Amino acid sequence: MFMPSAPNRPPAHGLEHARETIARLGAAHAREAGSIRLVAVSKKQPAEKVAAAARAGQVDFAENYLQEGAAKMERVEGMLDGDAKLCWHFIGHMQSRKCREIAARFDWVHTIDGLKAAEKLNEGRAGRAPLNALIQVNLQDEDSKSGVDERNLAALAEGISELPNLRLRGLMIIPRPEPDFARQRAVFRRCRELRDQLNARGFAMPHLSMGMSGDLEAAIAEGATMLRLGTAVFGPREN
Repeated sequence: MFMPSAPNRPPAHGLEHARETIARLGAAHAREAGSIRLVAVSKKQPAEKVAAAARAGQVDFAENYLQEGAAKMERVEGMLDGDAKLCWHFIGHMQSRKCREIAARFDWVHTIDGLKAAEKLNEGRAGRAPLNALIQVNLQDEDSKSGVDERNLAALAEGISELPNLRLRGLMIIPRPEPDFARQRAVFRRCRELRDQLNARGFAMPHLSMGMSGDLEAAIAEGATMLRLGTAVFGPREN
C-alpha cells in the first residue's frame, strides 16, 4: 500500500514522495523508466495547491466535476507563467448535457462508457485536435460505478474509433477496495488483457489508467501507464 507523505507538507513534498514511490515500485516490477504517468487528482483541492504542484513540475491534473474543474483551470493558469502548459484529465461521471463542454475544456477523458456520450464529446471537440479518450470498464458488475461491461467493450471501441474528433487511447478501471494484493492484481490483469485483445484486433491503445493509493503496486505490476493520486500529492481535501 502507498504511504502518503505528511499531510501538512506542501504539494512539492507530496509529489517528490509519490514520484520516488512510483520509481521504486516500477523498478521492482521491471517497468521501463518513464513509462508510468502520475496524474494528480485535484478534485476539491484549492487552485493555490494545484499551482504549487505545477511549479514543482507536475503537468497532469484530474478533475471529477466540470464546473469545479473549469473554474480551477482558469485560476491556476492565471497564477502560472504564460509558458506553462498543463494537461487536464476528466475522471468523473459524465452527465449527457455536459459532454460537449467537457470535450471543449479537457485534454483527456477517462470515463467514456457508452457511444451516446462519445458522440457528444465528438461534437464538442469539432475544430480542435482530437480528444484523448479512455473507455471505463466495469469488470466487477458494480451497480454503484459507471463503466461498460466487458462483453460490450469491443463494440464500443469500434464505435469510438469511427468518431473523427476522438482518439481512443486505452482503458480505465476503478476496482472495488480490496486489501489482498493477489486479488488486486487479478482485476488489473484482466483490464490489461482486454486492452491487449483489442490491440490484437487492430486498435492502438497504449494506456491503462488504473491504480490509486490503496492498490498502487498491483496496478504498476500489471502495466498501469497512468496512476491517479490525490491526497498523497496534495494532502487532505479541504471540503
